[in-house]
Amino acid sequence: MAWIVLIVSGLLETAWAISLSASKGFTRLWPTVTFGVTLVASMGGLAYALRTIPVGTGYAVWVAIGAVGTALVGMFFLGEGFSLPKALCLLLIVAGVIGLKLLH
Repeated sequence: MAWIVLIVSGLLETAWAISLSASKGFTRLWPTVTFGVTLVASMGGLAYALRTIPVGTGYAVWVAIGAVGTALVGMFFLGEGFSLPKALCLLLIVAGVIGLKLLH
């Protein structure tokens, strides 16, 4: 169960990062509200997951899901541009997290 919560929390990290950008420095109400709600939910889920998952592995997985998810949303939906080097860098992040999980 902790791994499912951790994955959902990582996805919520993507949501709060995108919402933070959309809030334009907390000047837009609904993106700011979305940021706050998803931030609290993401951190709460991470805290729950870290009760049974080691902190190094759990935090790395959480950050990787958030970072890769945010980068993909930026590339495919926000016009930040896709390139092979960017994709390879994201794959390296995923490979590192898989390595941590396998060595756990």
